[in-house]
Amino acid sequence: MDFAFNYALHFSFWKKLSFVLLQIKSPHLRFFSSHNYTRKSFDKALRVLDLISPKTSVRTIRHREGHLRLIKDILHSTSEQISSQSRSSSEKVLDVFDELLESTSGFIQPCSESFRIDATVLSSVISSCAFRRNLRVGVQYHCTAIKSGFVANVYAGSSLVSLYSKCKELDNAYRVFLEMHVRNVVSWTAIITGFAQEWQIDVCLELFHSMRNSNLRPNDFTFASILSACSGSGALGQGRSIHCQTIQLGFDSYIHISNALISLYCKCGTIEDAFYIFSILSTKDIVSWNSMIVGYAQHGLALQSIGLFEEMKKQNVKADAITFLGVLSACRHVGRVEEGWLYFNSMIEHGVEPELDHYSCVVDLLGRAGLLEEARDFIAGMSIPPNAVIWGSLLSSCRLHKSVWFGIQAAKSKLLLEPTCAATYLQLANLYASVGCWDHAASTRKLMKDRGLKTSPGYSWIEINNVVYIFRVEDRSNTRMVGILSVLDSLLDHMRTLGYDSKRREEETYLSHC
Repeated sequence: MDFAFNYALHFSFWKKLSFVLLQIKSPHLRFFSSHNYTRKSFDKALRVLDLISPKTSVRTIRHREGHLRLIKDILHSTSEQISSQSRSSSEKVLDVFDELLESTSGFIQPCSESFRIDATVLSSVISSCAFRRNLRVGVQYHCTAIKSGFVANVYAGSSLVSLYSKCKELDNAYRVFLEMHVRNVVSWTAIITGFAQEWQIDVCLELFHSMRNSNLRPNDFTFASILSACSGSGALGQGRSIHCQTIQLGFDSYIHISNALISLYCKCGTIEDAFYIFSILSTKDIVSWNSMIVGYAQHGLALQSIGLFEEMKKQNVKADAITFLGVLSACRHVGRVEEGWLYFNSMIEHGVEPELDHYSCVVDLLGRAGLLEEARDFIAGMSIPPNAVIWGSLLSSCRLHKSVWFGIQAAKSKLLLEPTCAATYLQLANLYASVGCWDHAASTRKLMKDRGLKTSPGYSWIEINNVVYIFRVEDRSNTRMVGILSVLDSLLDHMRTLGYDSKRREEETYLSHC
């Protein structure tokens, strides 16, 4: 009798909670709102988990407590992100918790005896939350995993690692990973992928070596993630090493590995190696063609990029939005206005609807060619509202061609979309400086300073002996900075002998210290 009552109680609870969870998936509802979610309610929810979670060994209890602390930290540290829904759903969930607490005072059976949840289903649901970047619902299913005891399941744990990684909670993803007593290749790949998304190549490689030391064989997805991290951080030497390992383990024939290698070599400047990988592919998919077309465009090799696109059409490969973005980028880098127009107008014929990035390419193409009025009219005739990037592109072209009137219009339009964008003020000040309007340049700088706006410092990097060195603007932390500046001065003198006009640069340097 007691067992039947307890089972019915749990079934009623999870039926109600599931109904609320389905409502929470709506973007217009709120769960755990920072405005109405009190510490008392949070502690009450944790009491529920404490009551209905299975309690077996000391190791299991410690494992469970570690996840409870994790949940607590997540809810407190991400309150703004989780509180993006309405108050009603938060109250409904807490009401269910309250009802369960009142109904189970002094009467709780272990979860494993009264209510069972399939670990595979739970893992799939968490993976679905990860795919949708739905942190608020994912945290709830994390609680469900604790309650059901499946938080120790390797597949549920791997799904949680993926969830927090994709929701930009990398520290919490790593905490979940450390709590896992059993890890498989999916677990390792999930955490490596998380750090790869942030281009933390050193951490990725350290995790990869730890994985190999655990006698686990990495799979093709593991290598694809590491190659992606190498691409983003410019680690060519490390990427070559990973390439060798893919050959040793027989993954070099996988199409997505080859695509990752093409992207790596393109982004790291070895376009010949990228084309070699592309040329030996027995079967090429749209990603292969796009990676090579975009790679050529990034290096200013417009003829090769356009030629590859024409070859792609001959082989009846259907182009997509990224394909046209690569071709338009190639046209704008070398000022091929007519061809750019032709390809843009042909997008509809290929069943591709132009997006903001495509419009931005055309605006930049026209602007670089000095067709500022045409660029402005093109923006006015767009089928979708222009974004700040498009107005910023026009503003840059105005500075290039010293067109103050069009530049002011572009700057005003951009500031309406991004009022606190420091880069817009900086572009406008540099535009004034390029035509000798020093008073306007200084007043724009002063306005920027009065409003407390600062630009994010840019940086460059270079790889030497498999080590990536990063240089930020005005960064003098490098111990060899004196020698570096000496070499730069020598290079600048050599550039001047070749006709480089440094006057404008000196004026901009003066402005940057106003």
